[in-house]
Amino acid sequence: MTLMKTLLPRILIVDDEPTNLKVLKNVLQDLYRLSFAKNGEDALMLVKKDRPNLILMDVMMPGMTGFEVCERLKADPETADIPLIFVTALQGEIDEEKGFDVGGVDYISKPVTPAIVKARVKTHLSMVKADKLKKTHIELIQRLGRAAEYKDNETGMHVLRMSRYSRVLAKAAGLSDDDAEDLQQAAPMHDIGKIGIPDSILLKPEKLTHEEYTHMQRHTQIGAEILGDSESGLIQLAYTVAMTHHEKWDGTGYPNGLKGDNIPLAGRIVAVADVFDALTSKRPYKEAWPVEKALNVIKQDSGTHFDPLLVGLLEDNLEEILRIKEELSDENVTGAHYQTLW
Repeated sequence: MTLMKTLLPRILIVDDEPTNLKVLKNVLQDLYRLSFAKNGEDALMLVKKDRPNLILMDVMMPGMTGFEVCERLKADPETADIPLIFVTALQGEIDEEKGFDVGGVDYISKPVTPAIVKARVKTHLSMVKADKLKKTHIELIQRLGRAAEYKDNETGMHVLRMSRYSRVLAKAAGLSDDDAEDLQQAAPMHDIGKIGIPDSILLKPEKLTHEEYTHMQRHTQIGAEILGDSESGLIQLAYTVAMTHHEKWDGTGYPNGLKGDNIPLAGRIVAVADVFDALTSKRPYKEAWPVEKALNVIKQDSGTHFDPLLVGLLEDNLEEILRIKEELSDENVTGAHYQTLW
């Protein structure tokens, strides 16, 4: 097998009729790597042995039906994300509804039309590729966020906690599930600009001079420069968070002195989440504050530093916030476990 052939997506074709297998082989063999199974049990073994990128599945087979195979695959976290297209002579809305209910992504009717088979396969493989690309973007954002925290003597758990807090607040503020998820993924980049701050300032145990503090404030703009000019919506959101999470409700924040609703909601949310976790976490220069003390300080700064609505939502959702805090405490999470939490 040539190198280029090994890079092609693998498709598993499952059908108990040899004639149907041959038809689909002739349609797809020049475009993809193919595997074949004549029953459900063999299909499950092949999926475990040589994970396919997509499955074409007959429905009516002796023994295990295609619906049952699909249910087994979707119940296993290791195979649940493999797209499965039913290729069947079954007709009617009930059959189609059953297929989608068990996790199928599409239907192709028998007898198959080569052009339709190629188009459907290409479409769903493109969707898989797009999903993997998004996951790669998210992982890069998370890892860069961790890099900034490590430079600042953080454990890395801070960015994970505050990003989860941000999602809770986003949902409470009325954002959709997708928008709240995006903010959770972008929030770890809030302090990426600290990479550009000298260690002599970033790690100084004493109070910063006015000149040093002014230089420290540049981390917002450095972060914006790192993240700017991207076509990725997620990185654009991370840019907004990095640039605006130190703005204050009364206009006294930095870098641009934005005020009130002129501060993007994402920046306002991350500001509350970031400060709450910083206050309630142990740092080299301080012990963790009790939750009640931290919450009182944030409430005192409602309308000056923080958006009053978000301060109220923090208090309203404190039970969920504290559950996350306990789950992701530095003491409860090992390095290996950390990798599974994003």
